[in-house]
Amino acid sequence: MASTDTDLPAPKKSRAGRNLPAAIAVGALLGGAVIVSLSIAPAWVWVALVAGAMAVATHEVVGRLRDGGYCIPLIPLLVGGQATIWLTWPFGTTGALGGFAGTVLVCLIWRLLSQGLSAAPQNYLRDVAVAVLLAAWIPLSGAFAALLIYPDDGRAALFAIMLAVVFSDIGGYTAGVLFGRHPMVAAISPKKSWEGFAGSLIAGTGMAVAAVALLMDRPAWIGIPLGIFLVITGTLGDLVESQVKRDLGIKDMSNLLPGHGGLMDRIDSLLLSMAAGWIVLTVLT
Repeated sequence: MASTDTDLPAPKKSRAGRNLPAAIAVGALLGGAVIVSLSIAPAWVWVALVAGAMAVATHEVVGRLRDGGYCIPLIPLLVGGQATIWLTWPFGTTGALGGFAGTVLVCLIWRLLSQGLSAAPQNYLRDVAVAVLLAAWIPLSGAFAALLIYPDDGRAALFAIMLAVVFSDIGGYTAGVLFGRHPMVAAISPKKSWEGFAGSLIAGTGMAVAAVALLMDRPAWIGIPLGIFLVITGTLGDLVESQVKRDLGIKDMSNLLPGHGGLMDRIDSLLLSMAAGWIVLTVLT
């Protein structure tokens, strides 16, 4: 007897209800793209990868906000976001701040005149406040990922930061599953526990110490503040996006990545961590 569609096994799903094989495959592709761009590609390839990711993430979040009734100026955020990131190439932090300031200015004017000269905009304060938040949250945070590539040991620094964030996630998940009893902020993210946070601190800081010493050839103690700040900002970045999605009543920012949700759902921890990593490494090295 010929088999039918109902005879085929359903894709295996994780405890979170996601398609596990698809999630693993997409994760491997994303990780491979990052490794290749940092290992053998010119620096501009990494900047382009960051700029593209920030554009996709911005588009996802603005789309969800518009579905929720917000009127957010997409074009200024997309164009200004690219300027914020690419201006770091010739001008460093000055370029990032200039791009951000220009984005904010255009968003204020764009939303003010979005209904023409004869009509006053509705919910102007709310919408421009959210637009400024997005400009800072996504492209300005992403600009620090671009800034990190420019120094001589920039590639090693980026590897160190991402390894610390990955191990923080692994440590937090493992400790949370095995020992989690005390919720951190149950109203925002019920699954996060203080035990999981402790696991993140141990694993993330330990990897940061090892990565700084072995990859960056710098004093191992620098990895201690680096790891602590990365764990804190990574956790806060995840909580911030969780609260935004809770306010909007959604589970994922999009369905772009099978098994993962949207791109923003995958980089929420990294955005603030890149800024924290740049600050720590700039101040201490």
